[in-house]
Amino acid sequence: MSTTDKTSASKPAGVPLPSRKRGGIKGFFRDVIAEMKKVIWPTPRETTRLTGVVLGVCALVVILLTLSSLAVEALLKVIIPK
Repeated sequence: MSTTDKTSASKPAGVPLPSRKRGGIKGFFRDVIAEMKKVIWPTPRETTRLTGVVLGVCALVVILLTLSSLAVEALLKVIIPK
């Protein structure tokens, strides 16, 4: 076995590794600012619409859970009378 076989066998193929930068706390905040500039923020209209969707889904889940709880309670009262 040659030396090239040993190095290629120990290194995983096709797996990208993150670069190791030593920037400390200053480098951390520099990276945070750089990433925040890449973010595509939603418009106020989109935010309002999506908030409405979330609240609507939450209300629907509350209604479904309440109805199922009442149905199970009624069923148990029929099965196990006092």
